[in-house]
Amino acid sequence: MYIQSHIIETIPAFELKDTIKDVIHFFKHTTYSHVAIADQSVFVGLLPENDLETFEKGKLIEDYKYNLESFFATKKTSWLDVLEKFARNNANLLPILDEEARILGYYDLNDIVGVFIDTPFFTEPGGILVVAKGIKDYSFSEIAQIVESNNTRLWGAFITEVRNDVIQITLKLSDGNFGEVVQTFRRYNYSILFGNKDDQFIENLKERSDYLDKYLNV
Repeated sequence: MYIQSHIIETIPAFELKDTIKDVIHFFKHTTYSHVAIADQSVFVGLLPENDLETFEKGKLIEDYKYNLESFFATKKTSWLDVLEKFARNNANLLPILDEEARILGYYDLNDIVGVFIDTPFFTEPGGILVVAKGIKDYSFSEIAQIVESNNTRLWGAFITEVRNDVIQITLKLSDGNFGEVVQTFRRYNYSILFGNKDDQFIENLKERSDYLDKYLNV
């Protein structure tokens, strides 16, 4: 999936020699969680907004160099890996670096989530099915075979929870033999946690940001 067109080049990066006061001013006028810091234009880390209360305005960023966090993407980073970096680092802004660790721009979490919502998982008509099975007993090949053996198309599937060695998988299915698919999953010893044949559930996913917050941990 192409996400490079969403690179933002208008958000600044700061140098180690800049003052903490400059960074505080930046965060006061944005809702971003982090901002990139460079040393002579080479990326050295990110300063988190949450740490600013402990910093002295008159000091340089360099004085807090050891507070910097280190995560980033490149132009070759896939959109799924970009989402994972946002989630793992509790961030909504992600710097993109070139081969020489120079900052090309940023990805904004909202833009990348928007790309995700534009996938067939959300846009194609169909139904949502949530199934669960022991983590050692399931396979995506089996899941696809169950769906397609009932003349139904699998638009997408992703793991939404793992707990006590049980894995929960959310599927988007095309319109068709929804009931037959459900019954086949039961015969293969999958638990059916949710099944919705109409599009209302998808609309709720689009409208409720807490759904994405829950599963992206952001």
